Amino acid sequence: EIAFLEGMTVVYKSSIDLFFYVVGSAQENELMLMSVLNCLFDSLSHILRKNVERRSLLENMEGVFLVVDEIIDGGVILESDPQQVLQKVNYRADENPLTEQSVAQVLQSAKEQIKWSILK
Repeated sequence: EIAFLEGMTVVYKSSIDLFFYVVGSAQENELMLMSVLNCLFDSLSHILRKNVERRSLLENMEGVFLVVDEIIDGGVILESDPQQVLQKVNYRADENPLTEQSVAQVLQSAKEQIKWSILK
């Protein structure tokens, strides 16, 4: 679904008791926004083992944050392929929730990115 609201382009998708929104400027390509939305939904569906509902999402928020961080950074689209996103967050269907090591890796990567952006 696509909507235009107050000069913004909004694409959205619903699943059971959740709504997922991707918002861009009025000039943003709707197909690109839909690609980001589908990547987000497919990645979360994989992490939540096809159980995309509110309770599962809340129980796995760290995975949700990691997925969003891999798809978008500062409003810039980084990735729109769910397989690449899942590979980057090191999340497999047969694993239990994220390990401390993978969270630590993401935090270390974020620290390095911040350091390099400050040094520029």
